[in-house]
Amino acid sequence: MDNWHFYFMATVYIIAGILHFVKPKMYISIVPPYFTNKKGIVYLSGLVEIALGVLLFTSFKTLALWGIIAMLIAFIPVHIYMLNDKKFEKVAPRWVLVLRVPFQFLLMFWAYAYL
Repeated sequence: MDNWHFYFMATVYIIAGILHFVKPKMYISIVPPYFTNKKGIVYLSGLVEIALGVLLFTSFKTLALWGIIAMLIAFIPVHIYMLNDKKFEKVAPRWVLVLRVPFQFLLMFWAYAYL
């Protein structure tokens, strides 16, 4: 049986996905400029996060875990963009922006640990 950390992880992804719909402007602002249809990307990524979080509670758990890892890889350009654009230094201190990149890999490892 999975421990509370697993259920916490699933809940975090569901809540993060919901926030894409509650605060879309915040997410739209961090989508790199080379992507078109930023609003569509934000809503799609929110839907994916919610779906993967929910799927963790089903027999599709393994697929969801691989999906989370793939999603986190796909989000890396956002973190690199935020790290390289000075406008985000108003949002968070530079050290926070730097730590977000390796944090993605920590989140990937967390998901991988349940495979």
